[in-house]
Amino acid sequence: MIFKRVGDGRPYPDHGLDSRGWADLPPRQVRLDELVTTKDTLRLDTLLDEDSTFYGDLFAHVVQWKGDLYLEDGLHRALRAALQQRSVLHARVHQAGDQ
Repeated sequence: MIFKRVGDGRPYPDHGLDSRGWADLPPRQVRLDELVTTKDTLRLDTLLDEDSTFYGDLFAHVVQWKGDLYLEDGLHRALRAALQQRSVLHARVHQAGDQ
């Protein structure tokens, strides 16, 4: 299994971070098998597009909440990493309340 669990939606409360807030968080390595996805579908054309991350953040966005790491943004990056047989992903991690 690539991820800890495949989820559908964000179980954590709204964190209110915008792109500037995410950019203020330093990236760190996160193991793919520790991530819970917040999306259960992906677009194959986006996954295979080499420029799909050109306009977004270079790093995935992860929310740590109640002991789990939720992959909020970056599913395509995470899957590309797995296809390249990498076990980690560089991500910005926000620690939400109710740890």
